[in-house]
Amino acid sequence: MSKRYKKTPEFKDKAAERAFWESHDSSEYMDWHQARKVTFAKLKPSTKPISLRMPESMLERIKVEANKRDVPYQSLIKIWLSEQLDKAA
Repeated sequence: MSKRYKKTPEFKDKAAERAFWESHDSSEYMDWHQARKVTFAKLKPSTKPISLRMPESMLERIKVEANKRDVPYQSLIKIWLSEQLDKAA
């Protein structure tokens, strides 16, 4: 015998929807056994700002290299870090 689920209410805005789901169990409204995993390929990954101290001369060299490649220096640092992490894996 299949379980009957409650009808999901209409929400006036995202804040009302957020408040509703913070105080209600979603399993009363949907069958999570039917859920499928999805990926959102076009979403940017979350980023977190950090503070990194380095010698000014090193930063200037990085900026010169970034300028040669026509990319922002912060992006170049991320590219280099990513490449090194891939090599280490």
